[in-house]
Amino acid sequence: MKLRRYISDKDYDVIKDWISDERTNVLWSAGRVDFPLNKELFEIFLQDINDRNGDEPFVAVDEEDRPVGFYCLSVNEETSEAMLKFVVVDPEKRGKGIAQKMLKLAVDYVFANTDVKAVHLNVFSGNIRARKCYEKVGFTVRDITSGAFIFRDESWDRINMIIQKTDV
Repeated sequence: MKLRRYISDKDYDVIKDWISDERTNVLWSAGRVDFPLNKELFEIFLQDINDRNGDEPFVAVDEEDRPVGFYCLSVNEETSEAMLKFVVVDPEKRGKGIAQKMLKLAVDYVFANTDVKAVHLNVFSGNIRARKCYEKVGFTVRDITSGAFIFRDESWDRINMIIQKTDV
């Protein structure tokens, strides 16, 4: 597996099918991305988060350069932290360590190519598998915002998790 920048014309048609239902979409994007995914709107969204926060989309690819994972990365030099956002892997590859490997590569990339001291991410309490994955990579809970998001009859806490450069 290796990481590379997201290429819309090459990657979108693979990634769009990973978000297969509304609940998964909300767990992934906090409702910031329309469901079902639409290429034009997704590209506008990616451009918007790049313009506002400097977010850059990446994919993890297999030996055939086929995407197996996706995430966005932003670096905040003022806080000396980077943030991983919109982390998702191919559902057919879940449970096989792909997400862990992708996240370890992403964290290593950040620490090797920036001056940040930590990488953080958010996960909803309703996304138990993702939280366990992040913990296996070395992320620890930094903060919990109770009842941060409501989806239908569910209320989810937003859990901010962090990994320090000294922990890697």
